[in-house]
Amino acid sequence: MNNGHVELARAQQERWEAAYARRPQLHGVEPSAAVEWAAGAFGAAGIDDVLELGAGHGRDALFLARQGFSVHATDFSEAALDQLRHEAQREGLDDRVTAALHDVRDPLPPADATVNAVFANLLLNMAFSPSELRSLVAEIHRVLCPGGLFVYAVWSTADSCSQYWRQMEDGLAMHDGFVGRFFDESLVTELAEDWRLDETTPYDEGQRRMWRVTMTKPVQES
Repeated sequence: MNNGHVELARAQQERWEAAYARRPQLHGVEPSAAVEWAAGAFGAAGIDDVLELGAGHGRDALFLARQGFSVHATDFSEAALDQLRHEAQREGLDDRVTAALHDVRDPLPPADATVNAVFANLLLNMAFSPSELRSLVAEIHRVLCPGGLFVYAVWSTADSCSQYWRQMEDGLAMHDGFVGRFFDESLVTELAEDWRLDETTPYDEGQRRMWRVTMTKPVQES
């Protein structure tokens, strides 16, 4: 990672930490539309444990736990994870939810082929360079068991809000100090290399235009 990327990553981590500390439950308490769909997909596949990346203060992790899933949630904001842990304990869900500080620019902690499902709402939109984004998807592929599912949701380039973001290098954009990336269908397809791409669904959530993507790690032939 070059110095520019390191500095950007550090600045964004500090900005998110401050935002979560300043405004608890920053994203609200209702689960995302993506996680409601993912819970059905995971359940239909017989999956009962989920690794959530970029969990924030835990609205989706808590929803999955209420549905009976065991959830290991990660984020790079300790303030957000503290809120998640507190709410899980308050709801009596701390036996189903674990939360760990982790920056997904680093290798994911699980060993190869030990995770059944990965969920990420808006994480892939964050301030990753193209190489960091590809490395993250490769890491998710590594930790998933053959046949495991990866469901993610991202902002679409069709989102009208994107016109108000200042364009930066590497396809990133900035608004109000936050840096992110809007996805077009070609980027979704590019990141699906080495996967089985099960579905790409455009949808609206609030005022945002989104993509929901479901991919399966192929089962290797013996």
